[in-house]
Amino acid sequence: MTSYLKIHPKVEEALKNNQPVVALESTIISHGMPYPKNIETALAVEKIIEKEGTIAATIAIIQGVCCVGLSTDEIEIFGNANNVEKVSTRDIPFVVSKKLFGATTVAATMKIASMAGIKTFVTGGIGGVHRGASNTMDVSADIMAMAHTNVAIVSAGIKSILDIGLTLEVLETHGIPVITFAQQRLPGFYSNDSGFDSPMYLNEVDEIAKLVHCKWDLNLAGSVLIANPIPKEFEVEKTEIEHYILEALNEAEKLKITGKNITPFLLKHIANNTKGESLDANIALIKNNALLGAKIAKALAQLY
Repeated sequence: MTSYLKIHPKVEEALKNNQPVVALESTIISHGMPYPKNIETALAVEKIIEKEGTIAATIAIIQGVCCVGLSTDEIEIFGNANNVEKVSTRDIPFVVSKKLFGATTVAATMKIASMAGIKTFVTGGIGGVHRGASNTMDVSADIMAMAHTNVAIVSAGIKSILDIGLTLEVLETHGIPVITFAQQRLPGFYSNDSGFDSPMYLNEVDEIAKLVHCKWDLNLAGSVLIANPIPKEFEVEKTEIEHYILEALNEAEKLKITGKNITPFLLKHIANNTKGESLDANIALIKNNALLGAKIAKALAQLY
């Protein structure tokens, strides 16, 4: 395992001393945002985490090595390069064996984070059941990874481009608790309200950490999803964003875009057609998630 895994010295030191560490994905840099916003956001998110006294560990694959913690120069490479593979769990052995560069998705990031011993992971939104999945069978690998990986995930909910209702059903089937922070309604990524009640909600960071610890202490394997509502001043109203989502889905169908290319296409199309409003929301929510994730990581570290 050690030949495939490279842990940044500051991350390794923190893990050795049971200090809180927060994992971050790299697809948001390579496939989620345009340059230079991608690099600016990645560095800003790391600063937010470290300002809370927590270590940030952005995860990516560099020349076949799973790297846990990137330097500023390495983040720049991922923000500028055009030949970076988008890597889900399925793709890890291919990219590693071929010694390629890979930007890790939610599924791949949490797997590598778990290999390193990191318990908290911050992302924008998780993948799930795609709209029309009854015909396409398009269900994100994020769910299966969550079912088998002991990592607490902080996100702004389920990506609104997905079928949120079906995603909640599949998460329940796999025994993955979904906890909304400080409100009863499940957030909808770009907006505060997805249209669904949250299965559970908690108002305090310590309560969330205790639930996560309790789950694993009971030998109940798998993730806990913590849904963190986007700050009100940055949300895009649900009916407005839905209009652009439907437009993007129709365009993707015309162009026959499927598989792992669908999510980056939809997000880019929505960002372009909302004149940057959805991009601003995306940046705001990932920063907000980073702050909550750092606090949860600190509370969780105190329980171990």
